[in-house]
Amino acid sequence: MKNEELKKRDLAVLWHPCTQMKDHETLPLIPIKKAYGIYLEDFEGNIFIDAVSSWWVNIFGHTNAYINEKIKEQLDSLEHVIIAGFTHEPVVRLSERLVKITPDGLNKCFYSDNGSSAIEVALKMSYHAHKNDGKVGKDIFVSLTNSYHGETIGALSVGDVELYKRTYEPLLLKTLQTPVPSDATTLAAKEAAEIFEELCKEKSHEISAIILEPLVQGAGYMHMYDKEFLVLVREICSRYDVHLIADEVMVGFGRTGGLFACESAGITPDFMVLSKGLTGGYLPLSVVLTSDDIYAKFYCDYNEHKAFLHSHSYTGNALACAAANATLDIFEKDDVIEQNRKIAKYMGEKLEKFKELENVESIRQTGMICAIDLKGYKSEDRVGLRVYTYGLEHGVLLRPLGHVVYFMPPYIITNEEIDKMMDVAYDAISAL
Repeated sequence: MKNEELKKRDLAVLWHPCTQMKDHETLPLIPIKKAYGIYLEDFEGNIFIDAVSSWWVNIFGHTNAYINEKIKEQLDSLEHVIIAGFTHEPVVRLSERLVKITPDGLNKCFYSDNGSSAIEVALKMSYHAHKNDGKVGKDIFVSLTNSYHGETIGALSVGDVELYKRTYEPLLLKTLQTPVPSDATTLAAKEAAEIFEELCKEKSHEISAIILEPLVQGAGYMHMYDKEFLVLVREICSRYDVHLIADEVMVGFGRTGGLFACESAGITPDFMVLSKGLTGGYLPLSVVLTSDDIYAKFYCDYNEHKAFLHSHSYTGNALACAAANATLDIFEKDDVIEQNRKIAKYMGEKLEKFKELENVESIRQTGMICAIDLKGYKSEDRVGLRVYTYGLEHGVLLRPLGHVVYFMPPYIITNEEIDKMMDVAYDAISAL
C-alpha cells in the first residue's frame, strides 16, 4: 500500500480531531504503517521522531516489547468483564499499586476510559460528596485562568482556553476562574493564592472544588508555575471546606521531574485524576483516586440512596489494566525518574540556544517538558502550522500550540535523537 491510497480512503470516511478538515486539501495527512521506539514510519519508509509522545501518552516508546508481552499474556485469559458486581486480578493489582505510589491518603480508585471522562467523575464525585454530607448549594467549580481539562461538557466547563470553549459556552456549567500564577516565581504563587482565598472567603459555601493542573498547564500553552501555589491552595481548601482536584492526566507519571507533580509540593489532593501515561500510551484508561473520607460519604444502606451512580462500559478493562501494570513494572525495575532527570538536563542545555533567535520571546522547562514562546506573530499567520509542516519535511513530529513550540518526547529518547529533534525545531523557527 502507498501513502496516497490510504490518504484518499481516510479522507472519504474519517473526521479527525482538532482539525479543520479543509486544511487537508493542501496539508499532507501522514498514514503510519508502524511505530517503534520514538519513531513513526509511513507506508513509503519515511520516518518521524515522535516529539510529542502521540498527544502526550507514549512514555516508554511505541511497540515496547515488555508492554506488548504483558498485553498478549492477558489477552489469552480475559479481555474484559463488567466491573459492576465483578472484578479481576489486573484491576485489583493495579489499584493496590496506584494507592501505594500516589500521595498518602488516596486509598480508593474509580476507573473510567479517558482523561475527560475521569474529570467528569471527579467533578460529580466532589459535588455528590458534599450533598451526601448535607451541604446543599455547593455546586460551583473553580478553575485556573488559562486552564484546560478536556472536551466533554463538564471538563470543558472548568477550562478557560477560549479556543476550546467559546463555541459551546451556552451549554456549559457555571464555573468561576481564579488567576493562575503569572510566572514560575514564589511571589507570583503567593499573589495568586491570596486571590483564591478571597474568593473562598466570599463564596466557599457555594464552591464544591477547585480543579488545577499541577505545575504545568498543558493545552494552556505549557504555562508553568511554582509548587508553592499547590501548597497554599491545599491549605486554603482545607480551611474553607473546598475540595482540591489535581488533574495529573498530562503531568503524571514522570513528566515534571517526580512520579507525580503533587509530590513536588508534598500535598495530597482530595481527588487525583490520572490517564495518558497510565498505560504507557497503549490503551484508553483513566482513574480517579480519592480518600477514605470521601468514600465513606457514599457508603450506606441501599435505601439511603447515596451511592455514586456513575459508570462506563469499559471501566477497568482488563487489557488496559495489563498495559498499566506493565508500565508500572518498568517504573519499578528501571530507575526511570533518575534517568529522566538526566535527559531533562540535556534537553535544558539544548534549549538555551533558542534564546539567540530574534523571534523567540522566552523558553521554559519543567522536567521532561520544554516550551518556546515565539513573538511577533498573529493567529492568522499560523506559525504553528508552518513549524509542524517543516518538522514533518525533516523527520520530526512537532505539534505547536499556536505560537508555542514544545517538546514532550518518550522517556527512551537518546541525546542524539534530542539533538535532531531540537535542531529541526531550531531550523523551523529560524525559517519563519
